[in-house]
Amino acid sequence: MTADTKPPLRERKKAMTRQSLIDAAERLFEERGFDAVTVAEIADAANVSVKTLFVYFRSKEDLAFADKRLIEALLEGLANRPAGTAAAEVVAGVLIAALGGGDGTPGLEGFHRGYGQSAALQSGLLRMWADFEDRITAELAREAGTEATPRHRMHAIQLVGIVRLATSPEARAAIAGLPSEEATARVESMLAEAAAAVARSFRVTAHPMTP
Repeated sequence: MTADTKPPLRERKKAMTRQSLIDAAERLFEERGFDAVTVAEIADAANVSVKTLFVYFRSKEDLAFADKRLIEALLEGLANRPAGTAAAEVVAGVLIAALGGGDGTPGLEGFHRGYGQSAALQSGLLRMWADFEDRITAELAREAGTEATPRHRMHAIQLVGIVRLATSPEARAAIAGLPSEEATARVESMLAEAAAAVARSFRVTAHPMTP
């Protein structure tokens, strides 16, 4: 982007403030849990007033789902994957990078502390998974150069299933009490196994599902 095409300074400052609020909320939610964090604490952590926070977000719930980096990473990975690479393999790789934490399990644990344990967020999570499904369906259709078909929708459902597995209580229970390195390895193995199963399933069902 050249200097001539950069957004105006005011717009850039607004974008920075918005991202600062998202980052502060995510950190606090993952440290203490959604229900235990107030909007005043989020505003303070982002160095803005509560009034300013509400200029950008209508509610604490809106902040919880404002970060779109995971779905954007998934879509980017799918769009740029090498020929012959299964979509499920890409999804697993993105999740390992996002949830593995690199030095243990803070990503996966943080998700559950921040979002998975709050009853107030359950309907929002379901909407988020539905949005993931819609956007991945559209990407698969774009890649194929066609309108979306039942086959694309079925494949997207399977891919979102891998995401939901990674953030499920069963996945969390599978690594409970493990040393960080073992937990990371368990998460990677679990996601790789799920990706392989989805890839096999899609190859088996692709012909019958083809319009």
